[in-house]
Amino acid sequence: MSTGYRSMDRRSFLGTVTAATVMGRRLAWAAERHKINKIGLQLYTVRGEIKNDFDGTLAKVAADGYKEVELAGFSIDTGKVTYFDRSPQDLNAALKSHGLTAPSTHVSFQALQPDNFAKVIEASKVLGHEYIVNPWIDDDARKGPDGWKHAAQTLNRAGEMSKKASFQFAYHNHWFEYVPENGKMPYDILLEETDPKLVKMELDLCWIAVGRQDPLKYFDRYPGRFPLVHVKDLTKLPPAPTAGGQNYGDKLEEMTEVGSGMIDWKHIFAHSQKAGIKHYFVEHDNPKSPFDSIKASSQYLAQLRF
Repeated sequence: MSTGYRSMDRRSFLGTVTAATVMGRRLAWAAERHKINKIGLQLYTVRGEIKNDFDGTLAKVAADGYKEVELAGFSIDTGKVTYFDRSPQDLNAALKSHGLTAPSTHVSFQALQPDNFAKVIEASKVLGHEYIVNPWIDDDARKGPDGWKHAAQTLNRAGEMSKKASFQFAYHNHWFEYVPENGKMPYDILLEETDPKLVKMELDLCWIAVGRQDPLKYFDRYPGRFPLVHVKDLTKLPPAPTAGGQNYGDKLEEMTEVGSGMIDWKHIFAHSQKAGIKHYFVEHDNPKSPFDSIKASSQYLAQLRF
C-alpha cells in the first residue's frame, strides 16, 4: 500500500513537472511573441540630419535597430513627386541599400486631390508602400461649416483610389481632433464619417494623451481600425492649445524618448491585437540629440514585452 502510494505520488510529481515545463515553454513563447518584431521610425524625427547627410543618416537609423521607416519630406512640384528632394526611384534604392523598408508615407492634404493623388499612388508603387497616410488636414479645410465632414469625404475619396491601387489609406491625428467643436470631438466625426474599409487610423499615442483621451476606449469602440501607431513619450501632460498650429510639437519641451516618460506602453500595447496594430513608428518632433534619441527609444522597445 505504501509502495502504491509512493508510486502514485511519483507519477503525480512527474506529471506536475511535465505540466510545469510545458506551461513554462508556453509562457516563454507568449512573452517572445508579444514584442515588436520590426521597430519603425518616422523620418521626420531626423529631418535635419537627412538634409545634411542622407545616406549617413539612413545608415545610423538601420544601425540603431530600425527595420522600417515612415516617409516624411513629401513634395509635389510641376507634377513630380519627391521625398527629401529625391525621386521615388532614388529613395527606394537608398532604403534597400541599408536594409530598410517603407511600409507607409505621409502626404499632404493638398496631395489628396485626384490629379495629385494619382501621382502619389504611382510613387507609392515604386517605394513599395502598404499605407498612404494624411497627417494633417489644412486649417482652411477643417474650419469652415461642416469642415470635418467635408474633410472626411476627401479622405474617403483618397481611400477609394488607394484601395483600387491595392493600398490602404489612413489618417494621422494630432491633439486638436480631441477639442470638442459644437459638442462633438472631430476625431469621432472622422471615425463615423469615413468608411472603415477605406480609411484606417494611424493613432499618435502622444497626441491622444495630450488630448486627454484614452486610446483603449477607441480600440474597444473601433477594433482593427488602427494598423499604424506613432510611439512618442511625454515627461508630463502639457496644456493643449485649442487651435491647430503645425509647429506646436516642435516647441513641446515635455516630449521625450520612448520609455523615459509617463506613457504606459506595456499597458497600451497589450491591446495591440484588438487595435489591429501592425506597425510601430517611433517619433520625436524636436529631439535635442536626434541619434541619441532614436537609439534610446529603439533600445527600450526592443526589450519591451506585453
